[in-house]
Amino acid sequence: MRELLALGLLRGDSGDGLRAVAPEEAVASVVGPLDRDIRTRRALAEQARASIMGFLPVFQSSQFSREKESRFEVLEEHTQVRAVIADLTARARTEILTAQPGGGRAGGSFAEAVPRDRDALGQGVRMRVLCQRTAPLSPGTSSSIDHMLELGAQVRTLDDHFVRLLVFDAETAIISLPGNPLGAVVVREPHVVAFSVETYERLWLTAAPCVVAPRARAEAAGDVRQAIVRLLGEGLTDASVAKRLGMSVRTCRRHIAELMEELGAQSRFQAGYLLRPHPVGPAVRTRRGAGMPLRPPGQKRVTAPERERQGEAC
Repeated sequence: MRELLALGLLRGDSGDGLRAVAPEEAVASVVGPLDRDIRTRRALAEQARASIMGFLPVFQSSQFSREKESRFEVLEEHTQVRAVIADLTARARTEILTAQPGGGRAGGSFAEAVPRDRDALGQGVRMRVLCQRTAPLSPGTSSSIDHMLELGAQVRTLDDHFVRLLVFDAETAIISLPGNPLGAVVVREPHVVAFSVETYERLWLTAAPCVVAPRARAEAAGDVRQAIVRLLGEGLTDASVAKRLGMSVRTCRRHIAELMEELGAQSRFQAGYLLRPHPVGPAVRTRRGAGMPLRPPGQKRVTAPERERQGEAC
């Protein structure tokens, strides 16, 4: 009853009784003041923004501005990086390029960026987002990506690792600092920014369009498994494979253990041997995403020791 009273759906009358209130009337009495407050605060925010930005020409012409707006500016604190990204996003006019390595991050940078990116897209700014193949496998990140796609952004995924990068209007780039994932360097040097844009374009051409539908997510999981097989074949350690694919070492080792169990392999070396390319004939089917021959229906799986004994018997 308290909730109904708070929502305005019940109201006391003169006889100390209660009467039901139509939802339309309750919305007007309860939500109306909130809407007016939001509009008032938004107007105050816009007035404050206009007043502050009115000093921009004076600031830019000052000696301090010329020193501050250097071609390279190193930011050590994450709060500084976030403030610069928010400012550059609000000032963007044509296009924002984003490269976000790593897998799913609950409440991470994708969800954090949605409000400011929504405003930029609403102003007609084009936006491209590049992430790793494992990112859409996280429900939280998948939801953020789906929302970005609905707003008009383009999202593509890559199997391999890449550097965290943002480019605004092909004029300013933000590149992550090696050894300090919370810091970044702001680059305004035209040649370096142009190189960053060209590098991004090359990555974009090799990336695949991101689709977060359940079926596409299952296919992405198969692609991740195939990428693990490829990287293991190159001799990379578990930690290196996890970093390249944007997942935790624990998750990577779980995938490797599942692969070895499916193969009946007793060691990683034996798994690598069993995962070598096999000729595919009419009677052999291939497991999607792993390149492994499947057993014919009804045939029992032959483990590695049994396979060795059969070879000795022959």
